[in-house]
Parts: sequence; C-alpha cells; structure tokens
Amino acid sequence: MKIILKNKSDVPIYEQIEEQVKKAILEGRVMENEQLPSIRQLARDLKISVITTTRAYTDLMEGGYIVSVAGKGYFVAQRNNELLRERMLCEMEECIEKAVVSGRNAGLSDNEIIKYLKSVLEE
Repeated sequence: MKIILKNKSDVPIYEQIEEQVKKAILEGRVMENEQLPSIRQLARDLKISVITTTRAYTDLMEGGYIVSVAGKGYFVAQRNNELLRERMLCEMEECIEKAVVSGRNAGLSDNEIIKYLKSVLEE
C-alpha cells in the first residue's frame, strides 16, 4: 500500500493517510487481516511525526477499518459489510448535500441539479 502525501493540501496529513488507507481497504487493495505498517514505521516511511500516524490509525480503528492486536500490530479489520455500507451511505449523503448547496449557490434550479446528477450517474 502506497501513501502519497500532499504538503500543499488543505487536508491535514492524518486525514490524507486515513482516506488513502480507507480507499485501499474498500477497493480490496489491502485485504482483511493483512498487517499494516507499525505507527513508527509508517511515520519513518512518510517522514512525518509519530503523533500524526497515531491520529490516523486511531481514527481508522474508531471507524472499524483496522484493529490493533496487542504485541503484534495493526491489521485490516474483517469487513462488516452492513456497517461499511452505512458509513458509505452517510458519506454519500453528505457529498450530495454539499453538491446541492453548491448548485443552489451557483444559481441552479433543482431540475438543473437533478440533470447534473443524472449525467454523473450515466457515466
């Protein structure tokens, strides 16, 4: 699993790590029960603070994406498909709400917003 950080991004580094690990898990590039780099190793590899990697791993554990096994390290959690589905639906709803607000701020009507949504679905 390769993590690429963008220092000029408005997104904090720990969130960049978290999002890339989540994406790798959801896309199946990192499998259930697969061991992840230790917090210290990841910090060393990315040349960042251990505090930053700890924050990313803590958030991933709270989200149910990874688990910590005492004395062994961090592993990809077994997929709870229902829980992951709920999280993805929640994320989708937030994105749609944001898109609707942006569309309305741009002066689009609801019908125009729906038209854009349909065009995205058809791609």
